[in-house]
Amino acid sequence: MDSGTLQLAYVLSRTWWVLLLRGLFAIAFGVAAWGMPEASVAVLLILFGAYVLVDGVLGVWTAVSERNQRDHWWALLVWGLLGVAVGVLTLMNPALTAIALMFYIAIWAIATGVLQIVLAVRLRKEIKGEWLLVLGGLLSVILGGFLMAQPMMGAIALLWVIATYALIFGVVLVVLALKARSFGKRLAH
Repeated sequence: MDSGTLQLAYVLSRTWWVLLLRGLFAIAFGVAAWGMPEASVAVLLILFGAYVLVDGVLGVWTAVSERNQRDHWWALLVWGLLGVAVGVLTLMNPALTAIALMFYIAIWAIATGVLQIVLAVRLRKEIKGEWLLVLGGLLSVILGGFLMAQPMMGAIALLWVIATYALIFGVVLVVLALKARSFGKRLAH
């Protein structure tokens, strides 16, 4: 093992407890998201709103402070003001942001699904198995229709995917932390 790799392993072994905490927090988030999906969506949207608001305020501050040094400082200002507006709107009505996101995904799914079906029909004499392209297109259109009809259920389903990832990632980090701890004990001897 080269010295750089050994140093990295030593750092991981000394800070194994940080990996353990990160893993436990990820597992806790995953369990909470599965147990209380509506509340979890609201919390994530509020965090998003706060992030975008702070990012927008910092963008406005940067634009204003650079106005004497830059010709196009107004572009930074517009960018920052847009962030402030989206942040404020999200914090005022997080459910509206979730619904807007689901409609955006729904429109994309329907559009790509229709294009896949059209492509399959046009290529039916050129390729074999075009029915798979039609099936994929139909599934996309169905998903888009579902998201338009039930946008909050779509947001919850997306949250469940994130929650599942958090659970798996958390378990991986906990296992890594325990391995790093035992590796550290071997390094010490």
